[in-house]
Amino acid sequence: MNDLDSLIVFTLDNWRYALPLPVVDRVVRMVAITPLPKAPDVVLGVVNIQGRVIPVINMRQRFHLPEREIALTDQLVVAHTARRPVALVADAVLDVIACPVQSLVAAGEVLPNIEYVEGVVKLADGLILIHDLDKFLSLEEENFLAHALENSVPETS
Repeated sequence: MNDLDSLIVFTLDNWRYALPLPVVDRVVRMVAITPLPKAPDVVLGVVNIQGRVIPVINMRQRFHLPEREIALTDQLVVAHTARRPVALVADAVLDVIACPVQSLVAAGEVLPNIEYVEGVVKLADGLILIHDLDKFLSLEEENFLAHALENSVPETS
């Protein structure tokens, strides 16, 4: 096991969040989001990135942050769960950091019962919450999303 974890750090409002770098495929500028009928509420719609139709997750809703209009300056963090690719709307992507394992704290030790977060990084200038993308969508949301994608995405020729 190595003694550093690489994390991609992004912001929503004044909060910093991170994903383990191995689950991130790329970061892209905001593109038009197409609504996806019958998708779970946490899904804003879908985007087409290099020919792949990818659901866009509303992290503001998931983390109970105030909603705001999506801006052209926002970015999409394209990542993958064990089941599917997803795009997460971020206000800004700040950096990729090498985080010493000893500065990682299990989420339950800091914030008991916090959902969707697997750990916290304690840095000199504050905390960064590390997401667990595989827990981001409930099984029911996954099933609704799969059904919505199957029934709403036109075939490409």
